[in-house]
Amino acid sequence: MTIILKIRKTNPEIILVKQAAEIIRKGGLVAFPTETVYGLGADALNAKAVEKIFEAKGRPADNPLIAHIADMKDVYKLASEVPKDAELLMKEFWPGPLTIILKKSKIVPDIVTAGLDTVAIRMPSHKVALALIKEAKTPIAAPSANLSGKPSPTDANQVIEDMLGRVDVIIDSGSCDIGVESTVIDMTVKPALILRPGGLPKEKIEKFLKNIGKEEKSEKPKSPGMKYKHYAPNAEVIVVEGSKNKVMKKAKELVEEYKSKEKKVGVITTFKEHGYDADVVKYVGNTEKEVARKIFKALRDFNKEDIHIIIAEGIEEKGIGEAVMNRLRKAAGYNIIEVK
Repeated sequence: MTIILKIRKTNPEIILVKQAAEIIRKGGLVAFPTETVYGLGADALNAKAVEKIFEAKGRPADNPLIAHIADMKDVYKLASEVPKDAELLMKEFWPGPLTIILKKSKIVPDIVTAGLDTVAIRMPSHKVALALIKEAKTPIAAPSANLSGKPSPTDANQVIEDMLGRVDVIIDSGSCDIGVESTVIDMTVKPALILRPGGLPKEKIEKFLKNIGKEEKSEKPKSPGMKYKHYAPNAEVIVVEGSKNKVMKKAKELVEEYKSKEKKVGVITTFKEHGYDADVVKYVGNTEKEVARKIFKALRDFNKEDIHIIIAEGIEEKGIGEAVMNRLRKAAGYNIIEVK
């Protein structure tokens, strides 16, 4: 049986936070809010508890997790080496949507790191998340609180859809502010490598680290979200990329094409006045930040509409737009049409 605890976002009720933290200490699972997306947490130093995360999500065991902390000192417990550049980023961007990969210490169970010699660490800025970690008195390992491969949850109702009956506690603190996961940077290599674009735009990191490498592809991913198909709704997704007017023109052609084949078609658009003749049209805003907040919810909502095909307009890859496009392409299984 899953307990649902409604906890205020800005001034968390500490008695309720303590109730959830006790579950973490006892080896249970707690879904909790962060500023990025909802996470599914367990005691990061308890291998048996962490194993329950993989079972609840149906997550492959070779997909590493992020250890969430509330005290900077814990980095030096979880990591065996902390380069000066990593300390610079920690000081500047924590708490916040940045995950830093470092060489792991012996106290971190192999199941957290998928057997790698590195560990991913972040300090969330959400007050409920920080309070939960502090009261649990242990780092909390947590991926996003959804069934593996599905769109990440950005409010508690989406967590309930996937995790009710699979976890001990779901904390409901409303909607997440950012809407896409944290940026992941590997500080164990030179130059440092952004493995996953996310809530902290690369442009901000580059003000402090001038030389940043490009994402690597690997059979042993160091970061969540690198190897498997992610963020996917039930319907097939097609992403149309290019100049705005040409994207809309091509998207309208695709809508007509699939409707002529008696397919139920959905569209994700950044145009309020779009003119699409689709079965369902979801407007997700016209700024990168607004799209980031709404994109996962839009993908999830199509599951309730019995849509066969989703046509998604690409957006400009600046700021958090890079993270949005990363998620959309993965949701589509890289089924992309470019128009020039």
